[in-house]
Parts: sequence; C-alpha cells; structure tokens
Amino acid sequence: MELTHFGQGGRARMVDVSEKDKTVRIARAVGKVRLNPQTFALVMEGRMKKGDVLAVAQVAGIMAAKQCSSLIPMCHPVAITGADIDFAPDGDSGVIGITAEVRCKGETGVEMEALTAVAAAALTIYDMCKAVQRDIEITDIKLAYKSGGKSGEFVNV
Repeated sequence: MELTHFGQGGRARMVDVSEKDKTVRIARAVGKVRLNPQTFALVMEGRMKKGDVLAVAQVAGIMAAKQCSSLIPMCHPVAITGADIDFAPDGDSGVIGITAEVRCKGETGVEMEALTAVAAAALTIYDMCKAVQRDIEITDIKLAYKSGGKSGEFVNV
C-alpha cells in the first residue's frame, strides 16, 4: 500500500482529488472520557460551574468538524452537509461515550472531520471539568465507520 501524502523526494503534499467522483460520504468516530464519580455526577446534574458541559462539548465537536482543514495540514476543505455529536453517559463506569457522525457529498471523505469532532468534544469536557478533576482520561478515539468513495464501506467495531 502506498502512502498518498508524499510526493517526489518524500516531501509532504496535499493529494489532488479533482479527478475523483463526488459521492455521498459518511464517517462515524467514537471516543471516551472517563471521570470520577463526583465529577460525573456534577456533569450529569448540570452543576459544573462553567455550564452545561455536554451542550458546550456538542457545539465544540461540530465546530471542530467544520474547521478540520485548518487544524490538520493535509486535509481538504470539505463542504460538510451534516454533523452530529451524541453522548452515551455510563454512571457505573463514569465514562461518557462520544460519537460523531459527519456527512458530505464530495470527492474526499470526512473521516478526519469525524475524528477531530470527537477529539474536540472530549477536550471540551476535560476543559470544563479540570477545575474539579485533573486526572480525567480521554481514550479510545477511533474511526468506527465510513462509507462512500472508491474504497466503499469500512466498519471498525
């Protein structure tokens, strides 16, 4: 398999996608934020001093998906047609699961946008909770699903 982001002489380059077909593309990424029981309760009860943690994290994730090409050097600016962030809080483990789904109709996929959305949402949770807990863990960020384009469907459960 060939790495596509290297040109002549091994120098980094942005891949030319002008000859690729426009298709509907979907990417879903997931990740986890692990909190202690006290912090988890503050988040879920809406008692964090900085405000509604999950609402702010949701907006941060969507904003990050829209700005991905400004953050990741070789990403193409993609006209996103939809972005959504969902949370799955688990009180038994203190984990807040994060899922980001991003969609577009274009020549290149939105995997990086979905991954960036999860990372930004997780970092926002950390930022809003760090005053009460410093050892918050952000883990397991990965691409869970993609469809569209020449390579078709990918599932990573």
